Order: sequence, then structure tokens, then C-alpha cells
Amino acid sequence: MNKLSVAIITKNEERNIGRCLKSVQWADEIVVVDSGSSDKTIDICQKFNCKIVETEWLGFGKTKQLAVNNCSHDWVLSIDADEELTTELQNRIKTILQNPDAEGYYIKRMSFYLNKLIQHCGWNHDFPLRLFNRRNGSFNEKIVHEAIEVNGTVKKIKEVMFHYTYPTISFHIQKIDFYSTLGAERISDKRSSISKAVMRGLFKFIKMYIIQLGFLDGKIGFVLSVNSAYGVYLKYIKLWETNQ
Repeated sequence: MNKLSVAIITKNEERNIGRCLKSVQWADEIVVVDSGSSDKTIDICQKFNCKIVETEWLGFGKTKQLAVNNCSHDWVLSIDADEELTTELQNRIKTILQNPDAEGYYIKRMSFYLNKLIQHCGWNHDFPLRLFNRRNGSFNEKIVHEAIEVNGTVKKIKEVMFHYTYPTISFHIQKIDFYSTLGAERISDKRSSISKAVMRGLFKFIKMYIIQLGFLDGKIGFVLSVNSAYGVYLKYIKLWETNQ
């Protein structure tokens, strides 16, 4: 069976990292790249015998690629600290590693918002590419919305990975501010306006809550759709501010 390295990036993830590491402790190696944690993240990782690399923040793409570069094995599973592999997914990956039939694999991800599993809002079609042969794949260098790019055949894994996104509204708002700034920087060569920012945000709400059936997720679906729309508005209004 091919050996597997798990690559994780962290910063102040003591709330999540233990759950994540328990679900991948069967792997041959766990590499953690930490960008200045001041909580117990490193202590928890040490208990799981992780290979720890400390670095300044390089942006999502570059930092995740640094984790991949520090892996010892060709097959790599990139997982976020707030994610967890189900038992079914663990077994599926072990089976794949015995005789891989692709160079990369998309994994079905189901996410929780305010501790509720979201079944709609577009989150039910989430298949990030996470398992790959690093001889034929790597992360791009985007500061946000980074992705693994593979040269070769890519297939889907239907067994589920859980994603514990935002446990509180306050935490979500903090992340919205952070990601909207990065998003505005990424499209800094474009133009924006107040009306464009409002319309972009409104369309995001309509798409998530109505077109993608977010209303079927009840009150939590409404809150998620509103806050996501606010994040889009904030990105474009920050871009407008930069253009002034």
C-alpha cells in the first residue's frame, strides 16, 4: 500500500485540531505548518507526534504548499484543522492507496454552521480536491480560494468529510472581515462601486436562500445566507474604497 502524508496548516486551532488529528492518526505521517499559534495548538500536535514546521503567514496557497513540500511521501491528504474524516472515508482512502486509479481525488464535504449540518445553500455540492499524488499536483499560489491543481486523472470520493465552519456568529463575522479583505486584494485590478457592492451581495443572498434552497435549512439557512451575502458586499465595498 502507498504511504500517506497528511498536510495541515494551523494558527490558534486548539478548539479544532484534536478532533482533526484523531481522524487522521492512522496515516504514516502528519505534517503541521503553524503560523504563530499562541494557544495550545502546538502542544496538541506534539501529542500526536506531528512533524511541526513554523513559518510566517505566506497566504493560503503558499502556506499549504509549504506543508506539502515538507511531506515525506508522494501521496498527500490536505485537510484543514476544522475538518474531520468519517470512519467510512478513512477506510475508502486506505482502499484507494492500495491501488490508486487516479492522480487526485475530490472528497465530498458536509459542513456545519452554528453547529447545524447544512443540507442546502449550495454547501451540499462541495467536493474539494484533497487527496493527490504530489508528483503530479500542487497548490496554486492564490492568497485566498487556493486549490490543488493536478496534471492527470481526477475522480470523486463520495464518502464524507465533515467541516465545522463557524460555531458562532461573532466568529463568522471576524472571518468575513478577514476573507473580504483578501478577496478585495485578489481582484484589486477590477473596479467597483457602492451600487455594485449592494447588487453583488443581494444576488448572493437570492442565490443561496432561494435558488440553492437555503430556506429548507430553516432559520440557520437564512442567517447563513444573509451573512454570506454581507461578506460579498464587504469584499466589493472594500474594493470600491481602495479605488478611491
